[in-house]
Amino acid sequence: MTIASIPLPAVPDARQATGPQVSTWQQALKDAIRDPAVLCQELELPLELASRAAAQDFPLFAPRSYVARMQKGNPRDPLLLQVLPLDEETRERHDFSVDPVGDAAASLQPGLLHKYAGRVLMVTTGACAVHCRYCFRRHFPYADSPRSVEAWQPAIEQIAADCSIHEVILSGGDPLTLVDRTLSQLAEQIAAIPHVRRLRVHTRLPLMIPERVTPELLAWLTGTRLATVVVIHANHAAELAGTAVRRLVQAGIPVLNQAVLLRGVNDTVEAQAELSERLIDLGVIPYYLHQLDRVQGAAHFEVPISEGLALMEQLRQRLPGYAIPRYVQEIAGEPYKVGLE
Repeated sequence: MTIASIPLPAVPDARQATGPQVSTWQQALKDAIRDPAVLCQELELPLELASRAAAQDFPLFAPRSYVARMQKGNPRDPLLLQVLPLDEETRERHDFSVDPVGDAAASLQPGLLHKYAGRVLMVTTGACAVHCRYCFRRHFPYADSPRSVEAWQPAIEQIAADCSIHEVILSGGDPLTLVDRTLSQLAEQIAAIPHVRRLRVHTRLPLMIPERVTPELLAWLTGTRLATVVVIHANHAAELAGTAVRRLVQAGIPVLNQAVLLRGVNDTVEAQAELSERLIDLGVIPYYLHQLDRVQGAAHFEVPISEGLALMEQLRQRLPGYAIPRYVQEIAGEPYKVGLE
């Protein structure tokens, strides 16, 4: 699979949705910016700032509600840098790869990964609410993954046959680009497996498109016997959409945040402290700060581990312990995420 064939979110037919009309969040996906020239025009930036070659390899996709939070005329805006295709992406590095975290080796079958004891990860879709330029799965073979609840049956059966699995993680892509009826059916089938106790959902939708946190979403997240955890991904305080995240928290769902340490985005103690404090104010636990996964095309985002360690030391001097994420790195083949402190 080539990078250019990564699926973009599509608005499902209204007959497949939970209501008679396409919802607001689906319309927001449909209206997202896909053209680098349009992005530059919206933000009053020179068109040559964006790389057409990089966008052809890995398509631009940015919801307008996310773009609206960016500062016009600022080519170094921390939200812009996460989505803007740059020439640096086209420069290959021998120490960066297409599968830096060992997804291929961990695959039990298409779309089902088993890396760590007690849990498996289902790549439910290749579609995302935003295309992050540092994405470690930007080269993932999404076309091979199941695309319907029926197609997931072999994976469900494999989970059911392994009593050591206590947690199922829905990931992607972003699982919340799927409609709630599909996700509800999948959650019910997972809940029917007696030895599975927890369901974890990894998503950026509540941040990128806050309208995605609907009553229907909350209903299936809380509607099974499973203990459900939602893990969001905010790298900068400006990404946090308080109303949507608060609705998850107020529904009694534990919400954690994972961030990636990114050059020019959040590699200062001020940015990290503001992110952590905003998360705590919303009732979200700062969970992980990831060292960048060395995926081909993302080398310009890398912050040396020595700088990351110094940053964490500064953060400890400013914040209470509960507001400080764990600084970790995922290393292919290791049975857990490696702590860097």
